Amino acid sequence: MSELPQAVRVREVGPRDGFQNEPETIATDDKVALIDRLARTGVRRIELTSFVRADVIPQLADGAEVLRRVQIPEGVSRSVLIPNERGLDNALELRDRFDEVSVFLSASETHNRKNVNRSIAESLAGLERVVARAREAGLRVEAVIATSFGCPYEGDVPVERVLEIAARLRDFGAVEIGFGDTTGMANPLQVRRFFADAAAALGDAVELTAHFHNTRGQGLANVLAALEAGCTSFESSFGELGGCPVPAGATGNIASEDLVSMLHEMGIETGIDLGALLDASRAVQQVLGRSLGSHTLVAGPIDWHRDVAPSATGEAG
Repeated sequence: MSELPQAVRVREVGPRDGFQNEPETIATDDKVALIDRLARTGVRRIELTSFVRADVIPQLADGAEVLRRVQIPEGVSRSVLIPNERGLDNALELRDRFDEVSVFLSASETHNRKNVNRSIAESLAGLERVVARAREAGLRVEAVIATSFGCPYEGDVPVERVLEIAARLRDFGAVEIGFGDTTGMANPLQVRRFFADAAAALGDAVELTAHFHNTRGQGLANVLAALEAGCTSFESSFGELGGCPVPAGATGNIASEDLVSMLHEMGIETGIDLGALLDASRAVQQVLGRSLGSHTLVAGPIDWHRDVAPSATGEAG
């Protein structure tokens, strides 16, 4: 097994990717309070909202107000999702309230058309302009490629296609490429090979980020495979919020607390206070009024004095 990194970077995407995919619309006051709580867990990167049209994503219609009101400590990078030039225009009116932008497209033609009503070529043409303008405004740019590991409509997505799109985005000026397992189709062997190929093809000029979903319970196994291939940057969502509406019944992103718990148990540093992160997940659970799917939220972090004690009933296994 390859030597694992000593530390990784975690971007918390719950306030955007999580909130927008939940059936409830969370009140603005609650969003601000939850984000302010998250920003004090030690996380160094947070995706706060998006500038997608309100009629498309009504759950984030208050994105500009949220940006104005949140109080993010110095040293925490603030990111927003930008779909197109109009979205960038709207975001730039609040330029002092964020540091990074994320742009996105799919590696699958069918998924891209269903998601943004454009071909991949049309999306790339538009994103070239968006990335250039964002860079001119002094913003760091991450480009996210959805369905990098498979598409619910087309099935297999050739690695060569994904890496060709990634190279184009790098050449536009994106300094980070996020590879999204949008509907949780990836498996660990595939992931290990993919990130090895991506590192070889894209070089050191860009940061490679993994964005896994836990649709079929393989999210953390895929994290380990990515770590073994040298990936040191991950995106996750507190409480396992969010996900993708396809396929029906899909669970959300990997939970930030599950990711952090596993990494810390493996001796890999994140800079995040797991207890504070769990408090944030409990808070959003209370706001939503229902239980969430995070394993660590249910079981709690490992307590070595408790969890290694002999079973009172003498049960094995």
